[in-house]
Amino acid sequence: MPSQTEIDRRYENIRSRMATAGLDALIICGNQYAGFEGAVFYTSGFEIVHRYVYVLLPLAGEPTLVFPREARWIGDKAKPWVKDQVWPEVPGRWIRDRAEQSRWKRVGVYGMNFIMAVRDYRELAQASMELVPFDFEFDMARAVKSEEELIEVRDAMDIIVEGFWALVDAYEPGKTEAEIMAPAVERFFACGAGPHMMNIVLSGTHGQAEAHFKVPGKRAVAADDLLLYSLEITGAGGYWVEFSRPLLRGKPSPTTQKMAEAYPEALEAARKLMRPGELASSVHRIVAETFARHGFSLGHLSGHSIGTTMIEHPAIGAKSDVPLAENMIFSLHPQVVDQDGTVCLYTQDTYRVGKAEGECLADVPWRFFTGQETKQSVAP
Repeated sequence: MPSQTEIDRRYENIRSRMATAGLDALIICGNQYAGFEGAVFYTSGFEIVHRYVYVLLPLAGEPTLVFPREARWIGDKAKPWVKDQVWPEVPGRWIRDRAEQSRWKRVGVYGMNFIMAVRDYRELAQASMELVPFDFEFDMARAVKSEEELIEVRDAMDIIVEGFWALVDAYEPGKTEAEIMAPAVERFFACGAGPHMMNIVLSGTHGQAEAHFKVPGKRAVAADDLLLYSLEITGAGGYWVEFSRPLLRGKPSPTTQKMAEAYPEALEAARKLMRPGELASSVHRIVAETFARHGFSLGHLSGHSIGTTMIEHPAIGAKSDVPLAENMIFSLHPQVVDQDGTVCLYTQDTYRVGKAEGECLADVPWRFFTGQETKQSVAP
């Protein structure tokens, strides 16, 4: 549980942006979908086990946890620091009534497009108040991590790297994609990640991977199959981190090898730009330009801010002209695709914006892993 000083810091940062936007209150949405539960945890300490929850944060006064009535017995309601808790039949109707009684004119919503339940939006849309999308402003209020938060981020990073080495140890041709992944997931759960994880894979034959993610399944792996496990978890403190390295016992295809030759240059160039005042778009641009010189493009954004929500603003993308600040945390995950969009190579690392350059939080070098390495045998 964060200290009272940390809780006060969070509310102060959020309310400062609320005041600037002229909001009377903010509805913070969260649900069970992986990565969408974190804003509620960040502002209340409640861990969503099932269904969905809202935190109603007025510009002044105490916040309220608003649960749907059917979720009354789901989750530990004694754990959160927000003690004002209600369980209406339709949460949106209760919030609408509260807003009308309080004569609120402008109410922000974090998660209106992707998280808020439709039945609740319908109720809120009938009110006289203005609903204001507030995702970017909310995320910017929490983008710079405190020293307390950085401890949790580093703890999560230790867990994900430990799981990666369990995966490397389990990697053996003849096993299925799921069997290779299983020891990593076991470590993640045992170390406190709980259900907060999303572990997927890009894979393919003949030393190259197909350019679409899938759930690791029962497909048996051959020696020349390229496996790109995307590991995404939180620690017990609820902070997401992401990590990936390629696994291949055989030889990479010529296309994969050419992609691989560009990766160290692109990652190092991006890391050096992760400094205060640099634009997030500049980090994306240098990654994209590096791969373009090698004849490849990116499948999507280079990365994004990450915290108690899996994907937060600002993005590391071409249009993200947001200045970086020290102690922002980013997942950098360039997916490089060929001209046909069928073959790809992928990596993930989690970085801290430093005083002069970025800090990669994992001490694992970028290379193809054969399953015969150990943590001690591979120097950063």
